[in-house]
Amino acid sequence: MNFLRRLDPYLLIPAAGISGISLFLLTTGKNNLFLPQVIFIIIGLILYSVFSSLDYRAWPKFHYIFYVFSLLFLVLVLFTPTIRGAHRWIDFGYFVLQPSEILKPVIILFYAALFAGKNNIAGGNFLWPILSFLPILAMIFVQPDLGNVLIYMIFFVALLIIAGTGISFIIGGGFLAVFLLPAFWALLKDYQKSRIITFLNPNIDPSGAGYNAIQSMIAIGSGGLAGLGLGGGTQSRLYFLPEYQTDFIFATLVESLGLIGGSILIGLYIFMLIRILMICFNSEDDLGRFISAGIFFQIFAQIFINIGMNLGLLPITGITLPLLSYGGSSIVSTYMALGLVSAITSTLPKKLLVIR
Repeated sequence: MNFLRRLDPYLLIPAAGISGISLFLLTTGKNNLFLPQVIFIIIGLILYSVFSSLDYRAWPKFHYIFYVFSLLFLVLVLFTPTIRGAHRWIDFGYFVLQPSEILKPVIILFYAALFAGKNNIAGGNFLWPILSFLPILAMIFVQPDLGNVLIYMIFFVALLIIAGTGISFIIGGGFLAVFLLPAFWALLKDYQKSRIITFLNPNIDPSGAGYNAIQSMIAIGSGGLAGLGLGGGTQSRLYFLPEYQTDFIFATLVESLGLIGGSILIGLYIFMLIRILMICFNSEDDLGRFISAGIFFQIFAQIFINIGMNLGLLPITGITLPLLSYGGSSIVSTYMALGLVSAITSTLPKKLLVIR
């Protein structure tokens, strides 16, 4: 009975609903992605159940092991063969693993344990968290994986602020970031620079760097209110829309199911995020608050950035849409993260477990 109580239905139901929409969209593809996605979702649901059933308060005992493991994993991927011009994936033959995706809940867990054990980070104890974060960020950057660099930075800075870092530190960090922008720009690959430039005006290079953004906006615009039907959209069905099953699956959804389908998806995301916030605000200890807050900002940032780039409002960064995009690493990582949050519900008052 205690096990079932930890399987928070208000997280599981919207997550499963989004995964169901993902399978629905993949049924018409010619790349035989449906069955692998089913397997990824089943693995994710199993891990959700496992992490939900474990006592999250025991994780801090192992947080430095998590950190060392993460570093080793991120170093290992740099020595693997390049796939699509990057060292982001480890090919095991039967499946491909992306460490920067799968490690997100692990890194959040490490910093949640670290911050929960500090009484006053603003008093000077923030230096070690920042120094420990830099090699993680650097190894993801050199893969290169600029999208996940951004996601990691968002949830890390959010945790720093929640932990009590002073406003002067945040302002100082902002000025430092602006000062370092020229160096950051110099380190970018040519295709990354092109994506940022064409974001301002995709028509500058409509057949090159601006192509993806233009095709995405065409797909979304053609969907209208109710969509063109499953498999009826020309942009995704005829493969004018690159990565229709991953980075641009939101455009595929709206092209097929229209504004109505897109609104249903966003509604499921909002419900899930509100539930995570509810658990965060009512957690009985700092560890639970930091875990749920970190996962909230990670998932929210991915949703916001992915949909933003599909709409042409943000540069294309290659960030997946949680639970909807095709890919085992992203799906398994998100279900693991939700399982960690679900485990916190076992410590909440019973009246907070039910949404009325």
